[in-house]
Amino acid sequence: MTRTVIESKTKTVVIGFDEPFCVIGERINPTGRKKLAAELEAGNFETVIKDALEQVACGATVLDVNSGAVFTNKMAADPRYADNNFVEPPLMKALIEIIQQTVDVPLCIDSSVPGALESGLMACEGRPLLNSVTGEEERLELVLPLVKKYNVPVVAISNDDTGISQDPDVRFAVAKKIVERAADFGIPAHDIVVDPLVMPVGAMGSAGQQVFALVRRLREELGVNTTCGASNISFGLPHRHGINAAFLPMAIGAGMTSAIMNPVRQMEMEAIRAANFLMNHDANGGEWIRFAKVLEAVEAGATFAEASAAASQATSGRRGGRRAR
Repeated sequence: MTRTVIESKTKTVVIGFDEPFCVIGERINPTGRKKLAAELEAGNFETVIKDALEQVACGATVLDVNSGAVFTNKMAADPRYADNNFVEPPLMKALIEIIQQTVDVPLCIDSSVPGALESGLMACEGRPLLNSVTGEEERLELVLPLVKKYNVPVVAISNDDTGISQDPDVRFAVAKKIVERAADFGIPAHDIVVDPLVMPVGAMGSAGQQVFALVRRLREELGVNTTCGASNISFGLPHRHGINAAFLPMAIGAGMTSAIMNPVRQMEMEAIRAANFLMNHDANGGEWIRFAKVLEAVEAGATFAEASAAASQATSGRRGGRRAR
């Protein structure tokens, strides 16, 4: 059975068909977050620390770390800051180091800049997930050697030099090409986590059906784990969380094994916890029962993040007591 192993210094997460759905927290990403980008430019990591703690408390088992910041003020003073190849490698190193001091979950190193990917790999303790390679020739030649050199798994996004195809058969062919090229480097299929590219259902009514069929095919024919940007399905629609919360259990039922998403959203996490139980990936419903107590605290007036943090602290305290004995 396909098992993609991701590790921090102290924790191991397995992405697999018989494992609980892997929630990869997406919030440490300055893209579209002007406040976070400005903080990072000033060397302020307060929001990063807050986001790391909240996401783990709410159920993320892996954290995505994206270094794609634009340093507007520094760019005006020094033109080198207009180049992501200059900005991102040191920023990624700093982000990885801060986050590893804050939480103990495995990390997903996310950048379009190969130098930033390697900077993150050098700073990371354990066995992180690399995000990402595509079917583009240049990207294959730059990223796959890093995957082999550091012996890490990688997200494989199903687009190539022709762009993103609306045809799921083409996206499958791109995924197959990446798996085959990885094999040429000695990288096994179980270390490839394919992103089949979720299209917005508001723009394409069959987007959900397409991706469910594609996930099944990727599992059956290539034997690979899968991931996605879960919120893509609801892009441009009102009440996006309702769409996301319906999409995720259906994707899990089709065989999807992870998603890059916001775990601080109660509705989506409730759907995932229930799906894990229904898929028999939650022995005796233990996680669901613990999660129900978080929901009770929310009904009593706490925010989901507050209730999750309190439950996480209580669990840590009990475990600490057992270790002391």
